[in-house]
Formats: sequence, structure tokens, C-alpha cells
Amino acid sequence: MIGIDLQDKKFLVMGVANKRSLGWAIADQLREAGAQLAFSYQAERLQGELEKLTTDIPDRILFQCDVGREEELAGMFRGIREKWGSLDGIVHAIAFAPRQSMEGRYIETTRDDWLAALEVSAYSLVSVARYAEPLLNQGAGIVTLSYYAAEKVVPKYNVMAIAKSALEASVRYLAYELGHKEIRVNAVSAGPARTVAARSIPGFVSLFKRFAEVAPLGRNITHEEVGQLGLFLLSPLASGITGEVVYVDAGFHIMGMDLPSGS
Repeated sequence: MIGIDLQDKKFLVMGVANKRSLGWAIADQLREAGAQLAFSYQAERLQGELEKLTTDIPDRILFQCDVGREEELAGMFRGIREKWGSLDGIVHAIAFAPRQSMEGRYIETTRDDWLAALEVSAYSLVSVARYAEPLLNQGAGIVTLSYYAAEKVVPKYNVMAIAKSALEASVRYLAYELGHKEIRVNAVSAGPARTVAARSIPGFVSLFKRFAEVAPLGRNITHEEVGQLGLFLLSPLASGITGEVVYVDAGFHIMGMDLPSGS
């Protein structure tokens, strides 16, 4: 994005699985703005893909970190302290729900599946912020990824919608508690995008088409548009914005149209 210079700024990007990830869309914009980047990946099987994806990023740092393991979170932030000493921002692009919890009715969600979705998709933001707080510089930003289903029913989104609602509430509470340090916390609520995770949602193809039909701009959003919004929220240009859920969905959320029930 023209006009944003993040030279010498340091950011941690969590949750990039491949080049179609929305976390990568933000990371790519941060790279273009001159930022130094560190990445985390959940398991060893994802390391190779992330290494290939980031091979052209100078001095990038990779950490294996399962956010469900406190010792791995603590170890990652110790590593960041040793390498960099501080952080200027975090991209939290982490979400998960067991596939079976997305296929049936929400009322059939099991306790284990509900807890798994909430822990990974919402609580992880809280734990990441807690470990990061001592390292975050004044003016730093945290950005996470939400979705329209956090506030309106999107059939088949099920327990992930509940997790996104908890995530958005956490954004507000973290913004309040970290604000006195000039640390900002915001969420990007993106319209449907063709990611690996999205395609696993039952009825995604119908939903993707419906968004384009209803949205005022008459189309779906691009990965680049998500990346640009993430970059803006992490930059000094957004110094007065915190605790917000900012939409990049071609205007869909202002409409009063129903979504399809799925295919």
C-alpha cells in the first residue's frame, strides 16, 4: 500500500498455511511496506510449505507453535525476545473447528467440538496477547480475522460462528486493557474468500455466489483487499482505531438479504 513505510518494524504472523491464506495476504502487504516478519506454524508437517512461501523474505524467522500448548507459546515469545527484543504487531489468523461440527445442525454440536473450536479460534487470541504484552512497543497493533457469522446466522457455519462472536468480544476487552499502553487490537471481518479452510465449509460455493449477488459492489472481495486493510490497521495511519471489527466485504453486511441454506 502506497504511503505506508514499516521499515525496521517487526511483526509476528500466525496461522499462514499456504499462499491462499488471508494471513498471508496481510503478511505480503507488510513485506511490501518493508517490515521484518516472523511466522508461526502449528505442526512440523506445515513447515516445508511455509519455508517455500517465505523464502524470498529477508531474515524471516519461523517458529513451530501449537497455540493449545502453553509451553510452545512461551517458547516462541522467548525466541522473539532473544532475536528482536520487541514487537510492533501481530497478525492472528488462527481458526479451527472439527469438520463434523460444520456438517450437521448446530444443536448437535458436541461438548468436545465446541470447546475445541472456542479454544483454538478465540481463546488463542487472549493467550497470544498475554504472552506478547511485555514485548509490544508503544503504538503496536494486533489484528485478528473474523467473519459476518459472528453477528448474523450463516447456515452451516455452526460452532465457528460462536467462536467468532467470542473472538470479537475478546477484541473489545483486549483493546480496553491494552489501550493505556497505546497497543491497539482490531478485527478484520472479511467476506468469503477462496481459501482452503473456506472450501471445507458445506455450501461455500453457494454462499460465495450469493455474496457477490447481494453486495453493493456486485462482487466478492480479493485477498489483496484483505491484506491492505490488515496493513492499514497495523500501521500508524490507524493510530486512533482500536476495539473495532472492520468489514472488507464489498458492503454485504449492510444489506438485509438471506443467505442460502447450503448445497
